[in-house]
Amino acid sequence: MNKPNHPFISISSDLGVESEEVAIMKAVALQINPDAIILDLRHSIPGFNIVEGAWTMEAVHLLPVGYHVCVVDPGVGTERRGVIIKTKRGDYLLGPDNGVLIPAAERFLGGIEKVVEIKNEKYMRKPVSPVFHGRDVFTPAAAWLSRGTPIEEFGPEIDHKKLVGAPYTEGDVMNKRVKAQVIHINRFGTIFINIKYDNFVKSGIKYGDRITVEVNKRKIKTKFLKTFGEVPIGEPLVIPDDFGRIEIAMNQDNFSEKYKVKLLDTVKIKKM
Repeated sequence: MNKPNHPFISISSDLGVESEEVAIMKAVALQINPDAIILDLRHSIPGFNIVEGAWTMEAVHLLPVGYHVCVVDPGVGTERRGVIIKTKRGDYLLGPDNGVLIPAAERFLGGIEKVVEIKNEKYMRKPVSPVFHGRDVFTPAAAWLSRGTPIEEFGPEIDHKKLVGAPYTEGDVMNKRVKAQVIHINRFGTIFINIKYDNFVKSGIKYGDRITVEVNKRKIKTKFLKTFGEVPIGEPLVIPDDFGRIEIAMNQDNFSEKYKVKLLDTVKIKKM
């Protein structure tokens, strides 16, 4: 068994930063592979929220190639499958088969190379809790993979087309306009939409263009700019986010509160 030097494991969950379960998952991984480097990507994902979980997992494309666990698992203990997705970039994504891993795998890590269901109890922590597969199934599997265990050891291969679909797909890009959904709202009230920057600019909208943002039957006049300080305090703007998508914000104010925006609301952006 080949043992990589200091392999990289990330863990994301909706368990909350105050939960002892986060430290326990990390301890389980280190018991299996003391050489692993473990990063807490995010543990403040809203409870049971697969959309926010999927958005969070997109960020792993900015991390080193590694083994990335996501525990947003409202179906834990049911017939839902636990899976490992190997991406073409070389990463392994581990979690429930509920769509939470799909956007990261397909859109930011080059696509899916292989998928297996986690079935081999040899690589699980015993006893396996019916309500904490993050500790007993997904994190141990990541740690064993990081030691060089072949993915084929964990269970039968699955046709990736038979995985549960993503909770959102890429928005629509048309001539001088786009149609998208809100896939994340941060603590400042900034909204993030399911349009990658590379696709957004294919609409023909350029920096400095005057645009209209339509959400909840309200039309907001603003511009596509590079940073918050290009508009006065309290004014809205559309900018690229720091993960490769598009965000809609207000300079030092709360866009989602002002315009009553919720997750998965439809947003239309049109060049004026």
